[in-house]
Amino acid sequence: MSDIVVITGASSGFGALTARALADAGDTVYAGMRETAARNAPQVRAAGDYSAHHGVDLRAIELDVNSQESVDAAISQVIAEHDRIDVLIHNAGHMVTGPSEAFTPEQLAALYDVNVLSTQRVNRAVLPHMRAAGQGLVIWVSSSSVKGGTPPYLGPYFAAKAAMDSLAVSYAAELARWGVETSIVVPGSFTSGTNHFAHSGQPADRTVEAQYEEKYPGLIEQVAQKLAALAPECADASLVSDEIARIVALPAGQRPYRVHIDPADDGSEEVSNVADRIRREFLTRVGLADLLTTHLEHV
Repeated sequence: MSDIVVITGASSGFGALTARALADAGDTVYAGMRETAARNAPQVRAAGDYSAHHGVDLRAIELDVNSQESVDAAISQVIAEHDRIDVLIHNAGHMVTGPSEAFTPEQLAALYDVNVLSTQRVNRAVLPHMRAAGQGLVIWVSSSSVKGGTPPYLGPYFAAKAAMDSLAVSYAAELARWGVETSIVVPGSFTSGTNHFAHSGQPADRTVEAQYEEKYPGLIEQVAQKLAALAPECADASLVSDEIARIVALPAGQRPYRVHIDPADDGSEEVSNVADRIRREFLTRVGLADLLTTHLEHV
């Protein structure tokens, strides 16, 4: 039986590629995106065209992760049509570039809203259905910046992704006894197949930004060029979508807790291995080792 999948932020990049990869695998995929009748109308048409041309079930759906009303409406539609959601993929996110000091607190709050709070809105809409079913899979698209080498001028974005990753770690244990699996997918820096740098937000305080430019002239361009140079020529964003599709296709109970797709090898996997080992050992020490594996009584 094919899975019913909901993926956020699926208008472009990892999200769009993953939606297509899962549809190609035979799943029914709801590609969540905002402004489906306006800015993202071309992406809606593209999803429809892809579905028709390839004979797959890929459906664009209005889902603005910054709006609980929009999230609730989208999830209610999926439940009404299928009475279940098997896979939820937290992919929506936004990058900003520039000196951290030049961003206002309001900008950081907005960045946390789309990268962190959005996952809570969607979880609160989806998880009651997964818990009632006693099964499900939640995939969190994290970032190697959480634990790997981190260049400057990306601080607010890195902090937001770290917060999301931390939330995913806690959810993994809290959902285990409900039969809901967690997989944290950790992409490295991909400059091919995504629009992260091209669509990144800028600091609101241009005065402070200009002051930093005097000491760090052209730094963000240097960072982008160096990251691109580190990645092998074959490092396309489809590596991430292919890995997510592989995880979804695995039997329940056999999905990995964390995987890295980091062609540039910024050290994230090495640090994560230590952190995840400490997590396993600590939960065992406090008598909660059962939370390291998903209880699948209903499967």
